[in-house]
Amino acid sequence: MTIREQQEKREHEVLSRYAAFSDQSTGRDRSEEQCDLRTVYQRDRDRILHCKAFRRLKHKTQVFLSPGDDHYRTRLTHTLEVSQIARTIARSLRLNEDLTEAIALGHDLGHTPFGHVGERTLAACAGNNFSHNVQSVRVVERLENRGEGLNLTWEVRDGMLNHKTSCTPHTLEGQCVRLADKIAYVNHDIDDAIRGNILKEEDLPTNITDILGKNTRTRLNCLIHDVINTSQDKDYVGMSAEIGDALGKLRTYMFRYLYTNPIAKSEELKADKMLRILYEYFIEDASRLTNECVEMIYMGEDPKTVVCDYIAGMTDNYAIETFKSIYIPKSWKV
Repeated sequence: MTIREQQEKREHEVLSRYAAFSDQSTGRDRSEEQCDLRTVYQRDRDRILHCKAFRRLKHKTQVFLSPGDDHYRTRLTHTLEVSQIARTIARSLRLNEDLTEAIALGHDLGHTPFGHVGERTLAACAGNNFSHNVQSVRVVERLENRGEGLNLTWEVRDGMLNHKTSCTPHTLEGQCVRLADKIAYVNHDIDDAIRGNILKEEDLPTNITDILGKNTRTRLNCLIHDVINTSQDKDYVGMSAEIGDALGKLRTYMFRYLYTNPIAKSEELKADKMLRILYEYFIEDASRLTNECVEMIYMGEDPKTVVCDYIAGMTDNYAIETFKSIYIPKSWKV
């Protein structure tokens, strides 16, 4: 019996009957020989961790655009925080932690530069045909490895696709990530907003903090415990009515006072304009794209989709430098 087979056997002995067992995966689009050491979900996790799109997350905006302070979250640190919370929940519910981790690490691979403003801009340019969760799946199915993708299992891709609040993943591991994403970003965005002097802890409504807690650590502890206590031995992962309602109200508060705050978002109009100009620049002449992108168009891909692929893959810094190289005159050198 290989090490992988020993792990698969142990899953059936230890995990909940509601868990996604590695040896029962729906599988990959292209069949592969099994690894003797790792289960299918462990291989998926490793493939995501080593892919180029994952590395680029370190220079993509979470909330504050291109922050100068190293302590603000980026899309990468957000992803790691989601992974930590989701794994804690999954382990406590005896779900498949490897699948949970793979989904968490991959859930934002398709996010644009400059956060959600970049997503809205590309959606508008492409006729509302762009969303970061769909793009994340496109990255692992089509864009990585020069068109071959990562060939991930169906369960990982399903969790990535359905991690948004309005969606429902088919596995409980995906549901862990969906809730962990919300728990993570609401709380770490508060922490960043306090660091940026946009909010103060005492500004948060007391009818919410009396329930969830009066600091980030307490709120995280409350929310994670509630998910675990509510979901024990259930065929779903969810929150209690009281805690879920309080989190919803906190999220609404954040949209009003941070996510649309004119100070925190003062540069978004510039980012939107810059990405629109870049989009039109590449749409006007597709030969300006990389050879790989041009090849995709030649093979039948819609040019709008390919331009969105290219821009969505940019980091904040690369988008700015690309714009500068095209439109900002260089100093004359003798």
